[in-house]
Amino acid sequence: MTKMADSGSSVEIVEGCRLPVLRKNQEHEDEWPLAEILSVKEVSGRKLYYVHYIDFNKRLDEWVTADRLDMKKLQFPKKEAKTPTKNGLPGSRPSSPEREVRKSLDLNLQSATAPSRGKTLPTPKRKVEPVPLVPQAPPAPPVPSLPTSTEASPAAVYPAARETNTFKTREDHDQISSLTTNGTARRLIPSQPGRKRKANCGPTDEMIKVLQYNKPQSASVFLPPPEDSQDSSDGIPSAPRMTGSLVSDRSHDDIVTRMKNIECIELGRHRLKPWYFSPYPQELTSLPILYLCEFCLKYLKSLKCLQRHLTKCNLRHPPGNEIYRKGTISFFEIDGRKNKNYSQNLCLLAKCFLDHKTLYYDTDPFLFYVMTEYDSKGFHIVGYFSKEKESTEDYNVACILTLPPYQRRGYGKLLIEFSYELSKVEGKTGTPEKPLSDLGLLSYRSYWSQTILEILMDLKPDNGERPQITINEISEITSVKKEDVISTLQYLNLINYYKGQYILTLSEDIVDGHERAMQKRHTRIDPKCLHFTPKDWSKRGKW
Repeated sequence: MTKMADSGSSVEIVEGCRLPVLRKNQEHEDEWPLAEILSVKEVSGRKLYYVHYIDFNKRLDEWVTADRLDMKKLQFPKKEAKTPTKNGLPGSRPSSPEREVRKSLDLNLQSATAPSRGKTLPTPKRKVEPVPLVPQAPPAPPVPSLPTSTEASPAAVYPAARETNTFKTREDHDQISSLTTNGTARRLIPSQPGRKRKANCGPTDEMIKVLQYNKPQSASVFLPPPEDSQDSSDGIPSAPRMTGSLVSDRSHDDIVTRMKNIECIELGRHRLKPWYFSPYPQELTSLPILYLCEFCLKYLKSLKCLQRHLTKCNLRHPPGNEIYRKGTISFFEIDGRKNKNYSQNLCLLAKCFLDHKTLYYDTDPFLFYVMTEYDSKGFHIVGYFSKEKESTEDYNVACILTLPPYQRRGYGKLLIEFSYELSKVEGKTGTPEKPLSDLGLLSYRSYWSQTILEILMDLKPDNGERPQITINEISEITSVKKEDVISTLQYLNLINYYKGQYILTLSEDIVDGHERAMQKRHTRIDPKCLHFTPKDWSKRGKW
């Protein structure tokens, strides 16, 4: 596993080693975080090491030279421990509820069909109903995340499976989801049927009373005591979904997909440095720059090829219907079945900046909404989100991404706001597909907080009485799913228990912070500029 160099004085660093690596932090100060060596290569007689900083997001992974490595604290890879034995049988895995059910089914089958050989297998006392078994997903590797909060400019895309019909078996890991908190992966076990726990806040139908105090910017919302509710708020379905989900189950992660494979992308007037692996053709990954047509997103290997392509490409905007325009901002609706090439190219580009999603070349089940900025040369892509044509879990977003040159300019919230405007026209409540990336969660939390606080602060007294509103009414006004409304109130830490009922208190700090945040949102979606007619995708003929 480890070898000494010929000189006998130096140690050869191999894949899997861990050691501190010098890097600059956000304050441009030197720091030495622990990193893992993922790959080693030699260029012009000099060795380069591809490192992943432990507990940091993968977007920070990079190639480094030997002078940035702290050899004094080198940790060699440990030999993999043998699988714990069970009942004296080597290689047995720890039992799980699903395996216990499978074992019981096998016992029933053998006792009913196998001939007697002196010993008979004990028949289980209780009758075991044949149930469909879901293959258990392998443990997901820890996914480093940014600080404790969770998302500032939306990012999300289609990661890659080469088959065209893979979406039929997509979400094995939906049975047990993985979330990241403070840089570590946490496994959520599906709630068992019949078990109930007390909800952290009131049920969704109670009337909320808003009490105005002497200070006009301070208010409390009173809720009746909550009832026990089924623990289904974790969003973990009881069976795998058979539709076009894009959540990556991490079961196919290997050393190739853990490493960035594209050095640089030129898109129009911008050069982008990818954050993650994207399955572009292998022959393009060795190029110093990958060139993309900014209108059709076709990838080309050289600037000369791009110039030749531009003389033949007639597009000056994304294909599809323009359903929104105000000022220089436009949104185009693109059908993944009618515009497959564009949709696949968009997914490949987006995968460079999204690590949580799976790229499928079968784009038929999806709609893509591309936001553009207009100038004299055409409509330039800013970001996009995709959604399933039919979603059984009320997802109104599958993937969402703002391209890096346009991040931190309010476009992320604009994409989110537009997705909820579509849900309002459809007459539905919606929620983004989980899990969200770190930046995505920050953006959604911020949007939900501002939207809900805006409603609570706009409530007016009615005939001298305190204003009242229910969680259901908030959900209907905003099209935000009730579970997201409740989780946002909990996240803001507004809920307190007082005299047998839950109260929601808006302090002056919360109100002042909300008003400052709203002043920064210069661009908003104008529903009057939206020209959108929802379709009934349940009729397969419309696909």
